[in-house]
Amino acid sequence: MNEATCALVLAAGKGTRMHARDLPKVMMPILGEPMLWYVQRALTPSFAEHVYTVVGFGADRVAEAFPESTERFVHQEEQLGTGHALVTAWPRLKAAGYRYVVVVNGDTPLLRGASVDRLVEEATARKAALAFLSVEAPEPNAFGRVLRDADGRVSAIIEAKDYDPEKHGPAPREVNAGLYFLDMQFVEPLLGWLGNTNAAREYYITDLVELAIADNNLVLAVNCGEDPTLMGINTPLELSDAEELLRAEIAHQHLNHGVRLHNPAGCRIGPRVTIKPGAQITGPCELMGETVIDQDVVVDAFCHVMESWLSQGAQVRHFSHLEKAEVGPGCVVGPYARLRPGAILEEKAKVGNFVEMKKAVLGKGSKASHLTYLGDAEIGEGVNIGAGTITCNYDGVRKHKTVIGNGAFIGSNTALVAPVTVGAGALVGAGSTITKDVAQGSLALTRAEQRQLPRRK
Repeated sequence: MNEATCALVLAAGKGTRMHARDLPKVMMPILGEPMLWYVQRALTPSFAEHVYTVVGFGADRVAEAFPESTERFVHQEEQLGTGHALVTAWPRLKAAGYRYVVVVNGDTPLLRGASVDRLVEEATARKAALAFLSVEAPEPNAFGRVLRDADGRVSAIIEAKDYDPEKHGPAPREVNAGLYFLDMQFVEPLLGWLGNTNAAREYYITDLVELAIADNNLVLAVNCGEDPTLMGINTPLELSDAEELLRAEIAHQHLNHGVRLHNPAGCRIGPRVTIKPGAQITGPCELMGETVIDQDVVVDAFCHVMESWLSQGAQVRHFSHLEKAEVGPGCVVGPYARLRPGAILEEKAKVGNFVEMKKAVLGKGSKASHLTYLGDAEIGEGVNIGAGTITCNYDGVRKHKTVIGNGAFIGSNTALVAPVTVGAGALVGAGSTITKDVAQGSLALTRAEQRQLPRRK
């Protein structure tokens, strides 16, 4: 796209029908990413740094999610409709020297860059003052109806709330997709004529169609047929339908690239996830964020993996939960394991059932097989952690670190009160509470002597 053209994303609306209270509609998640993220992704290849976003309701939430884009945010203090959003952003775009602007709704997460490129190409080729994309909708619902004259030329767009069959005739299937191309030179004089004499008392971009036609400008509707990728999201049902379309598309892409998905309909895989050929995933499961899954990795059913790295040959067994964790080659996780942020398993380490790790390193070949908590810990190679062991890392004010040397053996039901170091090759007897460092190769015991008394009758 040439530098005379920019994109403007309308993302200021509350989205009342989504029933999300304080969450802006464009921040509604689809497979772990906000709707606006998908729109930005579709526009970036063509527009690069020339994408502006109108924000309003919940602007701080949007800014927090997209810190790299805030310098190109335009704030709409009052949300008075799409036309008002355009008028609010206009001075900023004009000052930047743009000739053309493509306006996109921020609630179109299935949008494809090719659709936007087609709109721009057809509009510029025919020198249209205003152009927009339309679709054939089986159920028009809340979308604006496109009216054409006897010669098939666009005559108006009537919003659903204002459509009167007696006045306008039977409702057409062709509806406005909400993507516009505007030649700023021709459209600027029309902005002052936008009014709000409609059911919603809002200023609509769609009114520019009639204004442009009345001013003898060419208005072009690019009909894309039945294209669900162009439909906006207004209700929880539409959000769910869009997410399912995207889920199926992503699963199909991974299958085509050599990933084995069992029960693919149950695999929810985010758009930023990388899975290498030969990996084996069983649904239902969730893989989200910037997760990377290497070759020959096996992820069993009922697992949740977020922002994690799984190296070649690793296994994640049923009902395990990983977040911002690193799992080395040949490691085994689970079943029923939880790896929290900062958990690192080195080659062939093992974390078993009901084991939780946080900000801890489990060295090569080490294992914690049952019922264990390892937090703020550095554990060497070949260490065995017995069932029921915990690192007591928090003293009520600060976190402290536990260090366990290579080849150490920690008996079951041990409490390691940090800060503490267990030397290489040391043995800690079961049931011990360790509050002092244990020397290399030594035996540490803190159990009370067992006593046997007659049973009272």
